[in-house]
Formats: sequence, structure tokens, C-alpha cells
Amino acid sequence: MLHSFNLEYHRQKRNQAYSKMNSFWHNLYDSEYALYDIALMTKEEVNEVCNVTNRVGQIFFKLGNLLRNSSNETLLQLDIPRSMLPFIRHRSLPVETVIARVDLVQTTNGLKLLELNSDTPTFEKEVFYVNGAMCEEFNVENPNKGLVDILGKEIRKALAEVLHHSELTDEPHIVFTSHDEHEEDKLTTLFLIEAANVSAKYVPLHKLTIKEQVGLYDDEGKKIDLLYRQTYPLEHLIEDVEEETNEKIGLQLLELVASNKLQMINPISAFLLQSKAVQAVIWGMMECDHPFFSDEEKHWISTYFLPTYLEEDVFLTSGIKYVKKPSFGREGDTVSIFHGTKKILEDKNKSYEKSLPVYQKFIELPTKEIKTIDGLKKGKLLIGSFLINGKACGIGLRAGQQITDNNAYFLPVGVKR
Repeated sequence: MLHSFNLEYHRQKRNQAYSKMNSFWHNLYDSEYALYDIALMTKEEVNEVCNVTNRVGQIFFKLGNLLRNSSNETLLQLDIPRSMLPFIRHRSLPVETVIARVDLVQTTNGLKLLELNSDTPTFEKEVFYVNGAMCEEFNVENPNKGLVDILGKEIRKALAEVLHHSELTDEPHIVFTSHDEHEEDKLTTLFLIEAANVSAKYVPLHKLTIKEQVGLYDDEGKKIDLLYRQTYPLEHLIEDVEEETNEKIGLQLLELVASNKLQMINPISAFLLQSKAVQAVIWGMMECDHPFFSDEEKHWISTYFLPTYLEEDVFLTSGIKYVKKPSFGREGDTVSIFHGTKKILEDKNKSYEKSLPVYQKFIELPTKEIKTIDGLKKGKLLIGSFLINGKACGIGLRAGQQITDNNAYFLPVGVKR
């Protein structure tokens, strides 16, 4: 039941709490983003999220090795763009991705995986910084306590590992980049520089210049040794063309990475696992009892993964509700939900219609009453759990619609005392 609460007092408290927070977008696109509210989880529930995140990560990373040794035809079937094929097998780190986020749902049958964002996940500042401040505000324990130090340490470790490959003799020139007109991307990137605590510079994407087969340069004409691109997806990068000359600057950048003239994080290997078609491969291998995965790993897949296919036939014959989503999609864009041939819900955005669709069993997201500046509402909860250098580290909640889009709220999470 939705009960009433003092709205004016709530708005005032929210403003006070978030105005203390340095460089955080508690309102986004002129609407409320961060809630002045808290959800509580038990310590056991938090540990279970970490446990499942580690197991899911192990499955994906193991498959990464197999995909690197697959044929071009196989990779094209997974919607890897043809222009990526010369670079997609490049590997610069022992882990596939430095920062990835696993999206999980708590169901009556335990935690289920919706997807892995291995290439450009955001949500770091919310989880590693804001969540702790809100736990103090509500006087509860922070499930992410002390994890910002681990995040920083792991970023430094990844930077050191990729720079080791470059055989530099001088002090490396490290640049973190994003679109600077996008507040969330820019402030997330600046937060990662701060967490990493390394000598690095922030340069917006549009101020970087490339000299083909020579190097990438910053806004002052200095050659960059390592580019950190937390929020710029590779599927967008490969489409980048210089307006005046029509040169394919995105592909030129990947050539620099592949020829060791530039190091990049997240690495190219992160993109290999970004296609949601990879989940169809994992599910299919489990279903046909493929020896590539151990019995224990197959058990994890059947327990945590959702049935995912490249065709919808299974769902049409069984009459089970399913979700159609693009292999490379973000923020719920181009996602629709079907029952048989009938579409029952869809996202109004259609940016990824050309992307290969995958079909995944539908699951209902749990509902929770949330406090907003417009009153009490019901929100559907999604758990974002980070994999940092391949290990579970940090969780956060989004509260939105059944299709979680970029209008979903950030809901702080605390541990029940």
C-alpha cells in the first residue's frame, strides 16, 4: 500500500543531502535521478550478489578465450561489426575488461542475469561514492564501504600492466576522455581519475587528434601513451569519421592500439563480450552439454542465466513471454516484450534496429515503493554489480520501469543492521 509522507519536507531533505555532494548529477535531463531514499539488503543478500557476479564473470571470461580463436564467420554471426574483425582478437591484459557491470534481478528463484556490460559501464560514482554518503545520511551500513580504494588500486594495476606492454622509457602520458557535453559521462570519468590517483589529464573526445599510423595527441599536441575511455563505446568509435577529410579516424585509432602505438582501457577485448548474442552462445552450449564448460559451470549457467536464443521459435512454441533486445543496445533502447506474437510492451526509442536481435526469457522485476519529489511511486528494481579486474566489487540499485531505461532512478542501498 502506498502511504502518504510529507512531500515538502522530503524535497528539502533531498536538496540538503545532495547539494553537499561534489560534482554529482542528482538531477539529470532536468528531472530527478538520485532518490532521497534507501533500500535495505541483508549481508547474506549482498554476499550472494558478489558470489553470483564472480561466477557469471568466470563464465564470460572463459568464453572470451574461445571466441578469440573462432572464425570470422562465427564472430560476424554474433553481430561483431566486420570493420572490427582485424582488431577484435587483440589482447593487452590478462583480464578481458577492467571495469564491467553485471545486471542482475532478484526473483523468487534466486538471482538471474539480464546482461553484462563489459565495454562501457557507467554507475561507478553512484556505487563507490554517493551510496556511502547516503548510507551515512540514513544511518545504515554501506555495502560498498572501502571499495573505492580497491577500485583505485585495480585501475592503477591495469594501467601499469598495459603500460608494461608499451615498453615506454619516459613518464607515460595518460589521458582520460569522454564527451564533455554529457554531464554523467564527464563526471564519471573525472571520478575515475580521482579514484585512480595517478598523474593523468582529462581531455574531451572532440579535442583529441590522430595522426594515422603515428599516434594520438591531446589538446596541446602532446602524444598520448594511454587512453582511458570508460564511457565511449567501441561500436560508436568504429563509425567515427573526420567530417572534413572523411577519414575513418575511429578505425585509425584501433590500428594504433593493435600496433602497440597506443594503449587503451577498457581494452578491445572488453568489446568481444559486449554482444548480447554471446549469452545465446553460453546458453546453447549449456543446453547441448558441451564439454567446454565444466559440470559446475553448466550448473551456474542453468541457475543464473536466462534462456537466450538468436531465434524466438522456442518461446513461440512454448507460449512463454520473452524479450527481444538488440545485441548492441543500451539503456533499454529498442527493447520490446512479447507474449507469443503479441507485443505487450516496447521502448519508444529505436536507435538499434539494425543490430542483431536476441530473444531472452522474460522475468518480472521486483517492485518496491520509492520516495520521489513527486510523491510515492512504485519502481522496478535492477541490481548493478561491478566486476573490477575480474572480481566482484560494489553494488547499486536502479528503480524504473520493467524496461530499465535512462529515466530510471538511482536508489541508494544499505545493509540491514
